Amino acid sequence: MQYLRLVLQWGVLVTGLIIHSYSYAEQSSALSILKVYKTPTCGCCGKWLKHLEDQSVFHQAIDVTDLSSIKKQLNILPRYQSCHTGLSEHGYVFEGHVPAKYIKQFLNAPVEGAIGLSVPAMPLGSPGMEVGKRFHPYQVLLLMPDGSHAVFAEVKRYEEQF
Repeated sequence: MQYLRLVLQWGVLVTGLIIHSYSYAEQSSALSILKVYKTPTCGCCGKWLKHLEDQSVFHQAIDVTDLSSIKKQLNILPRYQSCHTGLSEHGYVFEGHVPAKYIKQFLNAPVEGAIGLSVPAMPLGSPGMEVGKRFHPYQVLLLMPDGSHAVFAEVKRYEEQF
């Protein structure tokens, strides 16, 4: 009887470890590490990186002097550009002040054919662009390889970014 109890306890322990390992692997594969290309003197880029960190989006900042060549290589047209460019391990781009919430959504369920997301320019009140309580509504765009886009999300209030 004691042997049977030991076998059952061992089985419960192993099952728990398997489920925990699967859950961890599932989470870590969904959220990749972003390589974020930025200039060394950009203050809002640092604030955006802090936002990513606070929202558990792992990143590696890479300071470069010429962002335009990286944006061109990644097919980010000028009308979609901003001050920094994130690149996931799977090759998806995250241009500008894209909230971590939408980066996670996209990486968990990538849109077929899309190259990534963009928040063009630098909207006031977006993550990294906070100025007091000022906020301008903006769109998070879904970028397609042919240069077109669709609206991935509309952010009408500051609180919707989190």
